[in-house]
Amino acid sequence: MKTKRLVMAGVMAMALAGGAGTALALGDGAAQTTTAAADGTGSVTPAATATETATAANGTGSVTPAATVTAAETATETAAVTTAGTGPRVVQPYQPVEIGQGAKMGLLPQGRQNYVVAREDFEGSVERAKAYVGDSIRPNSLSGGLQTDGDDALFTGAFRTDTVPSRITVRVGTGPEQAAGMLMLPGEPGWGTYHLDAAGAGRPEETVKVTAYGADGEVLATLSFEPFLAGR
Repeated sequence: MKTKRLVMAGVMAMALAGGAGTALALGDGAAQTTTAAADGTGSVTPAATATETATAANGTGSVTPAATVTAAETATETAAVTTAGTGPRVVQPYQPVEIGQGAKMGLLPQGRQNYVVAREDFEGSVERAKAYVGDSIRPNSLSGGLQTDGDDALFTGAFRTDTVPSRITVRVGTGPEQAAGMLMLPGEPGWGTYHLDAAGAGRPEETVKVTAYGADGEVLATLSFEPFLAGR
């Protein structure tokens, strides 16, 4: 079995405002937490295990189930897509969304730009993340990182923009822009997440650039980072 590694943006501090970040739970239960370094170093702080990185906010050990999607909510999602091009998919808080390679993404209303990516124990990851600050990125900016497993890469991150992005793309080096999927909570949260399953594309070795575009093609936010292997 291949060894899964979590690779996070080394320049994350350029996009973050402060505090603890979002935990990304790996298949073996280990986790690493993206942190906004106050000194601007953009360091990534590893955590020993997922259970050590956070505790449940309410102590119940339960996760509020995702609400059934109603016709009105479907209409809201359709309207968002219509007015913003492709636009984000509207999901309920804590709703597990398959994003490829066995990983699930979920958005939390607690904290700021708070989300989880988990390969196993999604409910437990969500419960622990309720105590997290979240990515807490600055207005009109992006956060980003990726997981790699052999030649498979999975890009994830958050956006916080005044205008809901019509699309978000990921580009490695001089390669083509690849359209990422986007998720957003109902209403006007002012933020959301993106994900790109690049299975088989090879482990990124060049600069990764993430760009959020508006409906008329204007650039809303960009993020560039150099990928590196965890533990190298």
